[in-house]
Formats: sequence, C-alpha cells, structure tokens
Amino acid sequence: MNSFNQTNPKKFARSVSIIGVGCTPFMETLNDPETEGYTEGDLFGYAALSAMEDAGISPKDVEFYFHGEASPLNGSNYLTPNMQVAEWFGMRGKASLHHSEACCTGYLALDQAVQAVASGKYDVVLSGCVEFGDALATEGKPAHIRHKFSFDEFQRSTQWLVDNAYSRHLLSNLGHDNSAAWYMEKAGLTPKQLDDALCMLAVNARHNAMNNPLAIDHQLYEDLAKEAGYENVLDYMESSNNPRVGNYMRISGLEHKCDGAAAVVVCATDLAEKISKKKPILVLGVGNSALEASNPFLEVYGTQEAARQVYNVTGVKPDEIDLMYVNDFIISSQLISAEIAGYIPEGQAWKYVMDGRTNIDGDKPINPNGGRTAFGHAHAASGLADVYDAVKQMRGEAVNPIKKLPKTTFLRGFGGGQNLCNIILRTKD
Repeated sequence: MNSFNQTNPKKFARSVSIIGVGCTPFMETLNDPETEGYTEGDLFGYAALSAMEDAGISPKDVEFYFHGEASPLNGSNYLTPNMQVAEWFGMRGKASLHHSEACCTGYLALDQAVQAVASGKYDVVLSGCVEFGDALATEGKPAHIRHKFSFDEFQRSTQWLVDNAYSRHLLSNLGHDNSAAWYMEKAGLTPKQLDDALCMLAVNARHNAMNNPLAIDHQLYEDLAKEAGYENVLDYMESSNNPRVGNYMRISGLEHKCDGAAAVVVCATDLAEKISKKKPILVLGVGNSALEASNPFLEVYGTQEAARQVYNVTGVKPDEIDLMYVNDFIISSQLISAEIAGYIPEGQAWKYVMDGRTNIDGDKPINPNGGRTAFGHAHAASGLADVYDAVKQMRGEAVNPIKKLPKTTFLRGFGGGQNLCNIILRTKD
C-alpha cells in the first residue's frame, strides 16, 4: 500500500444514528403485470415513505434528502433524477442532492447523510437509492415504458466507469477472475478447492435468501440439482448447468440484475429517542478509498485501506464484529473482504464457507439477506438494502434472523472499479 495515498479521517463532530429504514422487494418489474410500468418515483417513493414510517416521522420532519442512482442517464433518461422523485414522498421545496458511485452508491448514500447531520447543518436527513438494473428507460418514450437491460447494453455501460484512453476495460479487471486468483494464491488453494468454495458461496446465498420476502431468488440449488438428476449439489454446480465465465468464476457467482430501491433516515443521536420509538443504531464510523480501474487488485487494496480507516476512527476491534455484509456482485468478494476485515482468520474463509459457518445459522454470518447473487443487485440500491437488513437484524426485527442478536455490524461496499466504503454500525446501549 506504500504507493497509494492514505487518509486518516476524524471522528464525527457529533454522534449520528439510524432511526428508519425502508426497502422495496428486489424484482424484475417487466416480468409481472402488477409491476410493469413502475418508474423511479414509484420505487424511490415507496422506500422513502417506508423509512419515514419506520422512524415514526412525516415528510415535514425531513430537512434534506440525498438521491442515489448508479446510472441515471442510461437507466432513466434523467440528468437530475433527485428532482423527478421529490413529489412522490412529500419533498416539494426541500433541498436535495443526487450522487452516483456505481455499485457503491448505496453505502456512500449512508455516509453522506451521516456527514450532513454530523456537521450540525441538519438534524434529520433521508437518503435513498433507486435502480432499474433489469429494465432500462426507452429513449423517446415516457418513463414508464421500459425494455430489458441486455448484456450488450450492460457491457457498453461499464466503459463509462474507466479511463477509456489509458485503462483496460472494466470487465477485464473488476470482472471476473482477478480477485479470485489473488485469493487462491494467497490461501494456497488448488483450483478445485477454490471452485468448491465459490460454488458453495452461491448455494449458501440461496439458503440465506429463501425465507426473505424481499429477495428475488428463492429456489435452492439443491432442488435444481435434484431436478437435473444430481444427488450432490456441488456436482451440479460444477457441471455445464453452471458454466464458467472465466478461469474460475461461474454464472452462479455473478449478480442477479434487478430493479429496486431502499432508503434510510438518520438523525443526531441525542435527538433519536425524542424523535423515534425505534432502537437507534449508531453509525460509529466510515472508511473510504477509491482506485481507478487501471490498478490491479484494486478491490483488495481499496478494502484494506477503507478497513484500516474505519477501525482506526472507531477503535473497534475485528473480534467485536458480530455480522458482516459484503457487496458481492462477484461472489469471491466474500472471501477477500471477510479476511481483510479480520472477521475470519487469514486463509480460512474458504473453510468457513465449506463448513457452513458463514451461513445465516452459522457463527460468522455473511449476507444473511442473500447478497447480490440471491437477494438481487439493483445497483445503487443494494448498499442501502444491506443497511436495511443490518438494522432489522440488530433490532431483532429481521424476518430471517441470524442465531445471535448482533450488536456490531461491518458493511463492505464496493463498486464501479473505484469506490470502497466500509461502515461499522452498533446498537445503542
């Protein structure tokens, strides 16, 4: 890391807590007559109103709102999408700001809201994100007329995330094998051991999402294996039914693109219990890094720097972490992030996966909502969907609870071959 800049952020000027969360189901809106025709206003408004209801506040109590969307011009045909949703949740005349950090947008949505309150400028801020990751706006048509987001269109859009003059294309670095190959060498694994672990991560993700009504995928791989005539799920996962998309990664380890929105309400902690009846969840600190896609293994180095920052600024130790969320649109991210964060001992994450210890009912749960491959990936909204699930878990309100009520949660956001954001949450005593 000596060749990269390091930053040492200060503690927040005042304590900030989460008092409300909201999330839509993650879905393919074009596949259902009841949801076909939804717009950004429908989804963002639903999530925002749900977060305010959860906090026990009304729109008049919100002093400022942030709007996140990974690719508003491509996905929505809007340059100022924060303005297009304001009427849907009572924000007429309220100041707002739009931001876009690719798949890290949702994590930075929380970061920005917290900073706005910590600075003292506002006491109550709403932050939300929306994305149509499966259904694109159709040029020249009204906003409710959309079409399927094809792989060719997705691949073209990823070129907007890199320096096209001097960088390799995003998918050759971010995508699919770099980090998996790094982990295999670091942990001393054979290709077969890595394949087993990556496939088991996908199997476990479906188990975690199975009972979550907001998740997009509920069919277990074990059931698919039986239907295809396989007795062992790994035999099925390592067959042509689950083809490779590189040297190591398979289809099961990549995101399920979909549509969705999520939102969060934060306020000054000393006001939280006056404003809301819900248990405040403290945002202890945030660590950030950003590396352009020409940097090899940018996910590894960026996660290391952001983790260093958040541990330094909060004073939290890795052995205090009870629950972890990882933006795993490439599923090998779980192995890398869990070890960098110290949540799992170095070189052991793949074993924890194979032994079921990272499952929803394990002692080191990761992504109990199912993560990007099973809960779904509505690009900008996914980070706040993780925050939504974390808060529900920490309050004891989750529909898919882990074994032990978590007090301290670590979230690792990553997106766009650039932004890394690590967040630590803690239940207020």
